[in-house]
Amino acid sequence: MNRWIGMGRLVRDPEVRYSQDGKGVAKFTIACDRRFKKGNEPSADFISCVAFGKVAEFIEKYVKKGTKVVVEGRWQTGSYEDKEGKKVYTNDCIVESCEFAESKKESENAAPSDVGDGFVNIPDNIGEELPFV
Repeated sequence: MNRWIGMGRLVRDPEVRYSQDGKGVAKFTIACDRRFKKGNEPSADFISCVAFGKVAEFIEKYVKKGTKVVVEGRWQTGSYEDKEGKKVYTNDCIVESCEFAESKKESENAAPSDVGDGFVNIPDNIGEELPFV
């Protein structure tokens, strides 16, 4: 059985594109807190997610940077060659469902410093060399 469930906040707005047949494809990353922390340092895992169809349309319409969501789907690994011909391995959650993990009121009342609190900053250009599905 291949089932993955995770909860976290989007680290940036989702990237949504549409295929030639009009189906949505949403790519986004969520920061999931680790249960155990090293010393006093907060730590998180950054999970790359891809959603298709109606789920992608939902994400485009209602989800943005800082939104806390629960995603459920399957884990998929892959690889490709980058511009220099080097093999790059990928790991993604292929999202089958996405739900809010907090109410809209809680989300709106969160201070900007609360959004992503306990998360490590990641560079904006992470994953730019990944090909879009």
